[in-house]
Amino acid sequence: MKFASIEIDTPISYADKRDGQLVVISRDESRCALVPRETALTLLDALERWEIVLPQLKLIGEDLERGRWQAVRDLALVVYKAPLPRTYQWLDGSAFIQHIILVRKARGVEPPKNITSDPLMYQGIGDYLDGPNSDIACLDHSHGLDLEGEVGVFLDETPLGVSPQDARSHVKLLALINDVSLRGLIPVELEKGFGFLQSKPSTSFAPFAVTPDELGDAWKDGRVHLDIECSLNGNVIGTPSAAEMHFSFDQLIAHAARTRRLSPGTFIGSGTISNQDRSRGVACLAERRMLEIIDARNAHPDAPELHQPSTPFLKPGDCVEIDMKIGGRSLFGRIKQKVIAAG
Repeated sequence: MKFASIEIDTPISYADKRDGQLVVISRDESRCALVPRETALTLLDALERWEIVLPQLKLIGEDLERGRWQAVRDLALVVYKAPLPRTYQWLDGSAFIQHIILVRKARGVEPPKNITSDPLMYQGIGDYLDGPNSDIACLDHSHGLDLEGEVGVFLDETPLGVSPQDARSHVKLLALINDVSLRGLIPVELEKGFGFLQSKPSTSFAPFAVTPDELGDAWKDGRVHLDIECSLNGNVIGTPSAAEMHFSFDQLIAHAARTRRLSPGTFIGSGTISNQDRSRGVACLAERRMLEIIDARNAHPDAPELHQPSTPFLKPGDCVEIDMKIGGRSLFGRIKQKVIAAG
């Protein structure tokens, strides 16, 4: 099944404005069924009572397909929010080793010694999660605004100390995201020893959160075996495979739950999708810039003044698109965002 949250035409409360209306998406992705509030107020509410609510949502989906559901909207006319516009916890892993190596090189820092045995993870912003067409605000070009194409999972109640073997049973939905980063602010924050804060603004989500069965054989060993497609101003910059995760979602969930319970609605990201094969391109500009620096060093070893990237970070007017297809069809819907000047 596929779910989304859409803007309410006449919100009567702050919650209505923030959380929108939960809907079930038709199989042909032309229509959606509005989920009654008595069934689930929001997707977060549904995840908190998933075993009870999911059968009801399935019945709504069946009625939608048979033309028996009255509260229906044309998807061409709706405005999407993030599937879960706010949640209690958003944790981002960094499961693609190639990405860690390249961005650390860009900062002149060696990768952690335990890079292959202990996942990196930070706590992001869960109170404001943006929709697929939300503008990306560029406050200051020196901040180094960057896209990051990732996949991630929504969990139900996950116990303290869950094992990797049991972790996958807590994955209820998958999603596609643009984890926007401010590369110019990251080094200063990391030097403080407390991790990301200002360098990680709101994350943007593709329209649909989907149940694992929608992926078929592409969901196995705790990984999404599909390519992500990232474009900038209509030009594809990369199609790396998400299957190349070093750490699976099973391992990332167990890592996050090592010392705490994970509440329903917790979202865990894969980290920027990155492949060793350079022909697959990139899912963020920082990697492309690092590869340009490496090439310049190799071509001009005695001319450090030439060891500079040629690709700029995002600027106002740029358009970012991120998609992931299965059988030639968009799985999560497309992220399409414009960069605007803030202030």
